[in-house]
Amino acid sequence: MATSSDTATATDATQTEEGDSVDLKEAIRSLVLAYEHMDMSIRRYLLTVLLPSVVGAGAVMISPLFIPIPGVATGPVIMLALLLPFVAIVYPKLMQDRKQQQVRERFHLFITHITVLSTTNIDRVEVFRTLSKEDEYKAIATEMGHIVALIDTWNQSLDDACRFRARRVSSPLMRDFLERLAYTVGAGQPMSEFLLSEQDNILRNFTTRYENQLDRLSVMKDVYLSVINSTTFGLVFAILLPFLIGIDPMIALSSVITLFFFVQLAFLYVMNNVAPQDPVWSHADGIALDRNVRLRIALIVGTGLALLLAAVTYLALDGVLPDGGLPDAIWMAVPFTPLLIPGLVIRREESRVKERDGEFPSFIRALGAVESVKQSSSSSVLSSLRRKDFGALTDNVNDLYKRLAMQINSTLAWRYFAAETGSYLIQKFSDMYVVGRRMGGEPRQLGDLIETNFTQVLNLRQMRTQETGTIIGVIYGITATSTFAFFVGLEIVNLLKNITADMELSQAGMGALLHPQVYDVPEIRFYLFVAVILNAFLSSMMIRIIDRGHSLNALTHFVAMVWMSAIISWVTTVLMSAIISV
Repeated sequence: MATSSDTATATDATQTEEGDSVDLKEAIRSLVLAYEHMDMSIRRYLLTVLLPSVVGAGAVMISPLFIPIPGVATGPVIMLALLLPFVAIVYPKLMQDRKQQQVRERFHLFITHITVLSTTNIDRVEVFRTLSKEDEYKAIATEMGHIVALIDTWNQSLDDACRFRARRVSSPLMRDFLERLAYTVGAGQPMSEFLLSEQDNILRNFTTRYENQLDRLSVMKDVYLSVINSTTFGLVFAILLPFLIGIDPMIALSSVITLFFFVQLAFLYVMNNVAPQDPVWSHADGIALDRNVRLRIALIVGTGLALLLAAVTYLALDGVLPDGGLPDAIWMAVPFTPLLIPGLVIRREESRVKERDGEFPSFIRALGAVESVKQSSSSSVLSSLRRKDFGALTDNVNDLYKRLAMQINSTLAWRYFAAETGSYLIQKFSDMYVVGRRMGGEPRQLGDLIETNFTQVLNLRQMRTQETGTIIGVIYGITATSTFAFFVGLEIVNLLKNITADMELSQAGMGALLHPQVYDVPEIRFYLFVAVILNAFLSSMMIRIIDRGHSLNALTHFVAMVWMSAIISWVTTVLMSAIISV
């Protein structure tokens, strides 16, 4: 007779199987829906994309039978062949997720923008038409364009157009907004009242989503730590295994390093999707800035010195120049050191941008309030307002006043203001204020609305900064432990090779068990150096993706991790040699 515990165990197992089945069915259903929402027909996608990728993968898989490919490259070639059809199968789902992500990324800015426009004197359809021209909103701008097209081409009302697109949009966030907007507009309530009343709810939802993304980022940090530790173990195992089974260690090592590379790329993609899309820097296209000149000079100097030191390193390791007694591990880091120059320059500029962000809410609130009281232009208000201390933003406010006082082009003056601050948030919100004022919006209302939203984003950025600091510590820790494990494995192989060098393995009966002759230690060390540099590069890019700073900011972390890895590899070699000699 079955006991109650046996029954409970069987029930849990059944529930687990049913849960797995439901998850699998949901994943398949989601993939099928993604195929249905593609811009091209399913039949055309299967014939033009999926079928050629499968055929190409098969051709790559069998190519080693007909084309002489080095054994080292066999593993990467096979993995690449398997990757092609997999990407082709899931690509529609990836594109659908990308559109949903684009909506989530810019939704809070879109809501603020549409609220600002709705409080002006322009027609409701013009609000959607204006937003459809904002290319930076990406998928949201596309949806606004669809709504405008339904109104202009098919003569639909605004509520009918919103309701029609709500049934076809892939983003639940946009679907819910369009449905509520359609109901409100159809009931006769002004759109501005609806959007203003929704501000608190939208800010709460935005805060919740942002915090959820940070929580998911924390979970991914733990997963990343586990997977990289497992991959590190696999690489050490690939170094030691050929000693026992006699395979070419370069094949095993190159395969694991390739796997390590793809794992890092996968986590870069995942982290990019999980981390909040909240960039720090603005896009100042077509505007000449002193900051860009400084960055360009720093980048040219850093790159030139790096190339020069790379040539010196090559000549020193080749014996043409004296190596100065430096170990190979230290020489590995020398060529990358000058990249600190642009990295530190951009780091200083980025800190200034963040300081300006902190001062902007008080500036825009004061500007709106004073402009509302005086009932005058922004230029005359700034003549008195610029005497206030706005911290890092003071110089930019003075320059804005001077340009507005010239009365040449007020829109261009505000563009220069945003570009010189370097802040993405200042660029977006100042543009909203200018457009809202030009279209007849009430300045105090605009200033308060923008200040509230801007402050909320800054508060959430503080949370992201804390989480980023934790992840940076984890990444540096993983880099240190991985480097130590790599070179400990190499030194163990070197030790075993030295021990068996003077032994007659065939006479000792171990000739079929141990294979020290398959190792080329300098070549393995070179491959490990490649793995270390690759890890430093991808890890620094991951940090940049998480904090959403400038791309050149990754150079500082890259150089730091390369030097840390070089020192750890050198210390590991020295310590292992000392232990062996005892």
